[in-house]
Amino acid sequence: PAIVEAARTHNASLPPEHAALTQDKWRSLTVLDPIVRGFNKNPAGQFLKSKKDDLVTEAFVSDAAGRKVAFLAKTSAWCHQGKDKHDVPMTGKTWQGPIEVDESSGQQQLQIAVPVLDGGKPIGSLVVGLSLSKLAL
Repeated sequence: PAIVEAARTHNASLPPEHAALTQDKWRSLTVLDPIVRGFNKNPAGQFLKSKKDDLVTEAFVSDAAGRKVAFLAKTSAWCHQGKDKHDVPMTGKTWQGPIEVDESSGQQQLQIAVPVLDGGKPIGSLVVGLSLSKLAL
């Protein structure tokens, strides 16, 4: 419910400080910036944190337009619209990416993305990175 509510709210009313963000502005923000900290301190971010274990390298929720709603840690990109990890879940399907070294965590991982559903309709996406070293144990 926290994930669905966060995506629903973000879709309905984008905070002005989020509307002003671009990929370049996002990259220039530090992890201590209040905007960045708001994404892991909000209820959805706290929910993600409560579910994290050693297998999870990253997790983030995006709204319908691919903009960040919540995460465990600052992502390398502000918006994932136009990328399969967001666009495929927005069709209601699950997506699995290739094995890669994640830019933001520096770990070899596999990303899985699922739609955030509200009444059966995709309203955002949830991406979770899984540690290959932990999967191999």
